[in-house]
Amino acid sequence: MNADFLEAQLVAYLSLREALGFQMRAEKLLLPEFVAFIQAQQLTGPIRAHLALEWACQASARRGASGAAQRLSIARRFLAYLQASAPDTEVPGPSLLPTPRRSKPYLFTPIQLTALFEAAQASRPRESLRPHTLSTLIGLLASTGLRVGEAIRLQMTNVLLDLDPPQLHILETKFHKSRIVPLHPSTAEQLYHYREQRARLHYDALSDAFLVSEQGQPLTHPALYLWFVRLCRRLAIAPTPGGRSPSLMSFRHTFAVTCMRRWYEQGQDVQALLPHLSVYLGHIRPQESYWYLTAVPELLGAAALRFRTYALTGGPHDV
Repeated sequence: MNADFLEAQLVAYLSLREALGFQMRAEKLLLPEFVAFIQAQQLTGPIRAHLALEWACQASARRGASGAAQRLSIARRFLAYLQASAPDTEVPGPSLLPTPRRSKPYLFTPIQLTALFEAAQASRPRESLRPHTLSTLIGLLASTGLRVGEAIRLQMTNVLLDLDPPQLHILETKFHKSRIVPLHPSTAEQLYHYREQRARLHYDALSDAFLVSEQGQPLTHPALYLWFVRLCRRLAIAPTPGGRSPSLMSFRHTFAVTCMRRWYEQGQDVQALLPHLSVYLGHIRPQESYWYLTAVPELLGAAALRFRTYALTGGPHDV
């Protein structure tokens, strides 16, 4: 296949997908490699499906089986586009490489949440803002399910505690969406207390970021990651066999699963409430929230009890 034709098709494909609103970061990095791989074969005929498979499965110290499946998926979409101009192009089937099941997310227990919060409150220096900042961050993540980036990017003007109800304004986050996050009164009270401590120590003069470091700068992912790993290690909070390690993102998983479990236990219409949870978490569709709704024993038990009640009584309970 002509090299110039293939490169022109790649440029046209990327431009078309971007014009349709797709984010093409990975494609812009990987597809030129794929095209170069094809060109290196010095083909005299059409592109065959096995070439895409060979390229996707190339050995890499940084990429596992799930990475190979993603690479093949990216190549497949491009070849499907190319097939319109070069009908002899073969497109590999969608199930040639199975996508491995993701590791089970870590879910904090109520006892662990309390231990983490109290340990953060006991951080040093004791008379500084740091203990208040770290404990407020943990409480905020646990009670709202915010993404870590959303929490550390909050500005003073985004935290509206005097409204009814108190709320956070999350601006231009993932999926380029903004949303309002209503706060429970107990959460708002803790945020109000933190705001007072922040003002008392004159951090208002240093930064507009709501959560600030001792130097008056916004919190950063790397520093928080290292602190939290050490905190979990000190509290003996370790991953379960075959599961993920506890992380700041685990608060988001825990929040979502806890909401679902409570709805089941309270006899709520879970299917009707799931879109509300999705919006609260900042997802576009409920399907995107399924990542967090891992089938943990507690959630399965609550759902099973709900179904048992429905089956025995024949009542109008929603399952």
